[in-house]
Formats: sequence, C-alpha cells, structure tokens
Amino acid sequence: MSFFRRAKKRHLRVGRRGENLACKLLRVQDYDVLCRNYKVKSGEIDIVARKGGILIFIEVKTRSHNAFSRPSANLSLTQKRRIYNAAHRYLRDIGDPKVPFRFDLIEVRLKKRTAIEIKHWPEHFSSRDLKDPRYKNFDYT
Repeated sequence: MSFFRRAKKRHLRVGRRGENLACKLLRVQDYDVLCRNYKVKSGEIDIVARKGGILIFIEVKTRSHNAFSRPSANLSLTQKRRIYNAAHRYLRDIGDPKVPFRFDLIEVRLKKRTAIEIKHWPEHFSSRDLKDPRYKNFDYT
C-alpha cells in the first residue's frame, strides 16, 4: 500500500474519531443528533443536530495534539460556503421548514486515540460572513 493511501486512511480515521467524540459531546449537552455526513454535490455537513427549536449544522475539525495550528484554522471560506449550500439543500430536502438555524464548529484535538481538548463554538459563522464580491456564483438564498 502506498504512503499516500495509508495517510488518507489515517486521516479519515482521525476525522471519524473526532465526529464520534463530537456527537457524544452534543448528546451530553442535550442536542438531538439528526444526521451525520450529509453529502450533496455542493458540499457536506458533518453533523445536523437540533436543540429546542433550532436546527444546527456542525462542522467538526479534528487534529492531533502536535499540530502547528488550531483545528479551526483549517476552516476556509470555501468550506463555509459549501456547508452553507449543503445546509440549504438539507432544508429543501426536509420540506423547507421555517425554523431558525445556525452554523457551529467543534474542534477536537487528539493524542493517540484520546481527546485532550474538545471545544464547541456555537454560531461560528453565518451567511453574513460569506458575502464576498469576488465569489459571484454563490447562492445567498
């Protein structure tokens, strides 16, 4: 097996471990996890959850403890736009309910397979953060 294939498998395992830990955190905080890894052509949402009457679209960023930057540093504007578009597709798929929603981030730092830090950032970004005149084909609806 090539180095790159092994590295990709490891990367996917680390990400899956981070998402599992994030779901455990959300359940402890009384969130209902509705969906995981919702994928559409325009993007992916790691976790869709609900707390009270609010729908929450959550991106999970996982890194090892010796990484040079925080996990959230790797959430680019392009990724935020893909999450935003996927969220609107999810809303259309469930019948376009008129419910408030937000975009959260959960950072997970691992040492081997153990979480050494998990941070939940509610309302990490909103549609206002995505408006950039350089990105002309973006759907702001």
